[in-house]
Amino acid sequence: GTQLLLEACVRCNVQHFIYTSTIEVTGPNCKGDPIFNGDEDTAYESTSKFPYAQSKRLAEDSVLKADGQVLKDGGMLITCALRSMYIFGEGCPFLRGHLDKCLLNKNVYLRFSRKEALVNPVYVGNIAWAHVQAAKALQVPQKAKHIRGQFYYISDDTPHMSYADLNYELTRDMGFAIEPRLPMPLTMLYYFSLLLEIVSFLLRPFIRYIPSTNRHLVTLLNTPFTFSYRKAQKDFGYVPRYTWAEAKQCTGQWIASIVPQRREYLKSKAA
Repeated sequence: GTQLLLEACVRCNVQHFIYTSTIEVTGPNCKGDPIFNGDEDTAYESTSKFPYAQSKRLAEDSVLKADGQVLKDGGMLITCALRSMYIFGEGCPFLRGHLDKCLLNKNVYLRFSRKEALVNPVYVGNIAWAHVQAAKALQVPQKAKHIRGQFYYISDDTPHMSYADLNYELTRDMGFAIEPRLPMPLTMLYYFSLLLEIVSFLLRPFIRYIPSTNRHLVTLLNTPFTFSYRKAQKDFGYVPRYTWAEAKQCTGQWIASIVPQRREYLKSKAA
């Protein structure tokens, strides 16, 4: 799909192409090697074989390699990629899914990541704003020469915390709680996930069984993985448009607005 878009740009003389990439292009790798406040120059062995990460990596590579292609009218294609952290905000399906499990667990969030597995999620409004800033900069030749063919990590000033604790922080004012620890030790959880994967594989000829967790997910959710947006700030002037307080308020209000309907939905589903 990305390749078709690039070909369309060449045929239709679209000069600028910004690809929305993901932190999963980098990792965490299958060994769970951590990164603390990394940047675009941080060396890291990316070994993930998870389909989503692989497809995004291939698409990002295609976009960055397409930089400099000659357009039909003789112009030149200019590309870059923005590697977003985990995106949260209004309408987020992941937040909605975790909320459902929380409601089923008597308003207590399940802890699926260690408290010390720090990450830095980004608010949806800020990742959108980064695209606007990059698009403006690509149209200025002096700035474009520094940006073209490059990838950038996009985060904001959301406090570093685990994925599970993000869910809690966004809703703690509503009276929700969170479990204090993982359901089992991390190593045991990893091998339990492996067992579920084996069961899924063995059942494949007969039924479609999708495990509730897998080794990739356990590693992803329990590996410290934080990145700086300094390069994006330096090269195209990216500064988060929304503060953590604003992001938390907007997202929290959205979650509060859907709690009644989610309760009703879960109640009807159980009936």
